[in-house]
Amino acid sequence: MADCVTKVQLTVSCESLMDKDVGSKSDPMCVLQQSLGEDQWTEMDRTERVKNCEKPEFAKKLLVDYFFERVQKLKLGIYDIDNKSTSLNDDDYLGGVECTLGQVSLPPLPRDIIPTPPPDFMGKSDPFLEIFRQGDDGSWQLAYRSEVIKNNLNPNWKSFSVSLQSLCHGDVQKPVKVTCLDYDGDGSHDLIGAFETDLSKLQQVEGGSPVMTLIPSRVVFYLQIETEYSFLDYVMGGCQINFTVGVDFTGSNGDPRSPDSLHYISPNGMNEYLSAIWSVGQVVQDYDTDKLFPAFGFGALVPPDGKVSHEFSLNFNPTNPYCQGVQGVIDAYRNALVNVKLYGPTNFSPIISHVSRFAAAAAQQPTATQYFVLLIITDGEITDLDQTRNAIVAASRLPMSIIIVGVGSADFKAMEFLDGDEGVLKSLTGEPVARDIVQFVPFQKFQNAPKEALAQTVLAEVPKQLVSYYKLRNLPPPNSPQSNK
Repeated sequence: MADCVTKVQLTVSCESLMDKDVGSKSDPMCVLQQSLGEDQWTEMDRTERVKNCEKPEFAKKLLVDYFFERVQKLKLGIYDIDNKSTSLNDDDYLGGVECTLGQVSLPPLPRDIIPTPPPDFMGKSDPFLEIFRQGDDGSWQLAYRSEVIKNNLNPNWKSFSVSLQSLCHGDVQKPVKVTCLDYDGDGSHDLIGAFETDLSKLQQVEGGSPVMTLIPSRVVFYLQIETEYSFLDYVMGGCQINFTVGVDFTGSNGDPRSPDSLHYISPNGMNEYLSAIWSVGQVVQDYDTDKLFPAFGFGALVPPDGKVSHEFSLNFNPTNPYCQGVQGVIDAYRNALVNVKLYGPTNFSPIISHVSRFAAAAAQQPTATQYFVLLIITDGEITDLDQTRNAIVAASRLPMSIIIVGVGSADFKAMEFLDGDEGVLKSLTGEPVARDIVQFVPFQKFQNAPKEALAQTVLAEVPKQLVSYYKLRNLPPPNSPQSNK
C-alpha cells in the first residue's frame, strides 16, 4: 500500500557557484525548508555535500509531501559545508530561491557527454560511479553517486539502495545509464566508461552473475530488487504504536506554585509540559487501538514514604500505570503535581530501560506487531548521561523510538548529543547505535508557531525509524502477503 499523500521529488543542480573556500572550490549542499507561516520555516530535507564543485548535480532527491489544497512555500538554500556539524550557522550561504511547490516545473536541460582522454596514465585511477535516469524529454538526470575508491584499478563499491521511483519512475523498462569516472579534486573528472541498460534486463540475472561491463573484462553490477514498505503499510497492516510519557519532576523546574516555574499552570490551564503532551499525544493516540498510555515521572519525592523515584507512575498505581487517552495523562500529571515534591537528580536511563523491557519482549516475536514510542519532557539538566548513552544504544536494537522535548531555556547540549546529530552516538564501551532512534526538539522554538508544528517536527522521524527497524529485521507488515507465507 502506498502513502496517502503524494511525494514530490525535487532534483537540484546549480551552475557558477561562488567560491568561498580559499584555494579550492566550494563544497555545496542544498537544504530544503518549508514555511510554517508567520516567517517561521522548518527544514524538510537536504542533499549530500559535493566536494570542490561549482556546478553540482545533487544525487539525493529532496522529498516533500504535495497537497493540492495548500499553498506550500518552499525555500532552497545552497551552503558551503566545511565541517561535520549539521548546524548551518557556521557555514557560508551561497545563494537560494523561494517558490511555491506548485511553481516548481523546471525540466533539466539536455546535455551532451564530451569525450575525455584516458585517465591517469601515470598511476592508478580513483574511480566512482554515477547512475542516471532518463527524463521524459530524453535528458539524463543524476539518480545516484557512489563513493570514490582511491588508487584502485579493480574497485568493489559498497552495496547501495535506491528507490525505483528515483531510478526509473517505477518503470523497469525505462533506460538508465551508468558511467564510471576517475575522480579529480578540481571537479574535472575523467570518463572511464559508460553503458545504458534498464532494470528489466538487470532482473533477468540469476545467482549474482555479471550483467554489464564498462570496459572489456571489467564486471561492475549485481542486482537485487526488494519491496520497500512504508510506515502506513505497517500501521494499516496491524502494527500497534505504544505511546509512553515520561515527565521531569526535578527541582530545577522550580516550585510549581511560582509563576516562574516550568510546572506552573497558567490561568489558561496550560504550561509547556501540558502543551507538549497534548501536541504529541493527540497525533500518536490515533495509532494506538486501546488508547491506554503508561505515564511516569522521575526525579521527585513521592508518597507515601517520601523517597526519591526515577520511575513512578503518574497515577500512583505501580501495577497499572496506564492512563485513558491523552486526557487521562493530563489528569494524572495535574494530580501528581500537588502530591509530589520536586527533587532530583535528572536520570533518564530508568524510564528508557523500563520501556526497553517491553520492546525487548516484542522483539522476541517474529512479527512486526508492536512498536514503542517514548516521549520524555525535561528541562534539560541530565545527570546520568553515561547510563543514558548505554540505554539508548541498547534500545536502538529494539522496536523503539525516543522523543525528547526540552522545556524552558536551559542548556540542551546534552540532549543534542543524545540526538546524535553531531556524530554517531556510542556507549561507554564504544558500541555505536544500530540506528538513529532519538529526536530532540526545544519547545521554545515552537512557542509562536502553529500548534501543529511541534508534533509535526518531533514525530517526523518516527515513521522512518519504525520502517528502518523492521527492514533491519526483514519483517514485513503483519497482514501483508509475505508475512503469511
